[in-house]
Amino acid sequence: MDTATPGNSPLLQDVHDALATVIDPELRRPITELGMVDAVHVSGDGKVNLTVLLTIAGCPLRDTITSDAESALAAVPGVTGVDVELKVMDQAQRDALKEKLRGPGGQRGIPFNQPGSLTKVYAVASGKGGVGKSSVTVNLATALAAQGLRVGIVDADVYGFSVPALMGITQAPTRVDDMILPPVAYGVKVISIGMFVTGNQPVAWRGPMLHRALEQFLTDVYFGDLDALFLDLPPGTGDIAISVAQLLPKAEILVVTTPQAAAADVAERAGAIATQTGQTVAGVIENMSYLEMPDGGRMELFGSGGGAVLTERLTAAVGADVPLLGQIPLDIKLREGGDTGAPIVLGQPDTAAAKALTGIAASLASKPRGLAGMKLGLQPR
Repeated sequence: MDTATPGNSPLLQDVHDALATVIDPELRRPITELGMVDAVHVSGDGKVNLTVLLTIAGCPLRDTITSDAESALAAVPGVTGVDVELKVMDQAQRDALKEKLRGPGGQRGIPFNQPGSLTKVYAVASGKGGVGKSSVTVNLATALAAQGLRVGIVDADVYGFSVPALMGITQAPTRVDDMILPPVAYGVKVISIGMFVTGNQPVAWRGPMLHRALEQFLTDVYFGDLDALFLDLPPGTGDIAISVAQLLPKAEILVVTTPQAAAADVAERAGAIATQTGQTVAGVIENMSYLEMPDGGRMELFGSGGGAVLTERLTAAVGADVPLLGQIPLDIKLREGGDTGAPIVLGQPDTAAAKALTGIAASLASKPRGLAGMKLGLQPR
């Protein structure tokens, strides 16, 4: 309930306008839009008393919400003080929130398969481990987010999860009944099995459990309306690759390889799976292409030409053009950024590796989100 002393109505409106700029750090929407503002009182001397409803009692970002609200209100002319009280939503309020986010009835499902979804889904694959697939995924996602796009990552490498560490995420996801709110880092929403295990505990699951975990990530995790979703796949063409084809049939495959001929041979299998699943191969990314020397020359530690050879083979295998999206040089700063949870495209944007990754991200961002086959809701007159 909003209250204000007589003559303070204009100030109350300014307070509401300021609150509309406070974004929930997990849901990435204004707290006013999410029904989180329970009451606002503006006294005659300009002091604001605000009551905010948290989704759960142990909300990990309660301090962020409080400080953001205080900062927004303190900037309003005429406000002399701010007091924020935090309460917790009751079940009816949580149900209303879930319905607002998920649509009528709060129904579960994979939103990226809905007829109206414009999200581009990229499954980042490799033939074998150690080619830098996860680092490429993280840097592409953060580069797109830096361009203003709404981006998410599903760390689908259940056995070898690494995305949380690469992005410096230590926060656990927030559970609102059967809905999971993923942590956000650098503007990217991220979910990983690594957020649910203790320490460096290994995950020893068989195929059906892997499928169920991926399905739960896609149905229970609230990503909102994304422009792009990246799935960091485990190496090879095993259970997860098959599950992705089943759960996200429109996902496009990005194949990461090194210039080495042997690596390209193995990577070909990761892309050629599209011939069996009916998916599209969006392109090839060649990582560790060369090392820049102090004299300006290049040392090709892993040979050369693997990416180009792979694109030719995949083009022939899938019967459609598979481009070489870019070649990323070796750079110690790329490794350092991964170790510290600071992607190189943000921390060292002027390096050759960062420029290559940003260029690849730009090429993905320029791909149109097609409207073919979608209902536009137009009625004849």
